[in-house]
Amino acid sequence: MSMTLLENIITIGMVVLGTMMTRFIPFILFPSGRPTPKYVQYLGKVLPSAALGLLVIYSIKDVTFFSGSHGVPELISIVVIIMLHLWRRNMLISIAGGTLLYMFLVQFVL
Repeated sequence: MSMTLLENIITIGMVVLGTMMTRFIPFILFPSGRPTPKYVQYLGKVLPSAALGLLVIYSIKDVTFFSGSHGVPELISIVVIIMLHLWRRNMLISIAGGTLLYMFLVQFVL
């Protein structure tokens, strides 16, 4: 089942409108002349860590740690990510290093 031309135009228009709204609304709600509200500053500090924590939980939610070698590559990668981050304090290096190690372990070792 394919969409008609009118449905395609409406869909594209809604996507453009949604994108424009997400770009413009923050500048309308928080103009440069006024100070940023305290709750927005708080969310700016807390949400990045909360999002990464949520991603970690989502990534390991289906891992069975007590059967076969399942869970070993994940645990090794998590430990390496933590060590890299404590050592270099660079999120890009930590995530890239852990991801590369995990892919190597899954493909070639375990």
